[in-house]
Amino acid sequence: DEGTVRAIAVSNFSVEQLDEAVEAGPVAALQNRYSLLERAAEEDVLPRCRELGVSFIPYFPLSSGLLTGKYRRGQAPPPGSRLESRRDALSDEAFDRVERLEEFASGRGRTLLELAIAGLASQPAVVSVIAGATSPEQVRENAAAADWELSEGELEELLRL
Repeated sequence: DEGTVRAIAVSNFSVEQLDEAVEAGPVAALQNRYSLLERAAEEDVLPRCRELGVSFIPYFPLSSGLLTGKYRRGQAPPPGSRLESRRDALSDEAFDRVERLEEFASGRGRTLLELAIAGLASQPAVVSVIAGATSPEQVRENAAAADWELSEGELEELLRL
């Protein structure tokens, strides 16, 4: 009403940048890259968001499709797929982690995609997960993850993988 900013949201900020932003005014949300394969946010940004009461919104939670089961070790990426030109992302290390995550999910009657979304959504500071979809089926698959909230024990086990 007075022309003032009530809250701001920021994207791709480090902890230091977040702290600077908070000094300028209330930060409502931080949007950064985060997935079960790219977990650097767990070391600093997520804990700081919890401390500050800042909502965290991860993007690329499916690691460009690597956490959907679309890509398989030893197989060429599908033509036109996001990782077709980024074969470096299809490393043995990445597939080792994907396979451990698939085992975790299937042991609970869930898919890798459901785990990729639910695993992030179960983090205390995470309020929403931005997952892209290019078909109605992908929208349905993404939505199916919403009914799985990992228990504290499952979340602890997942973080050790």
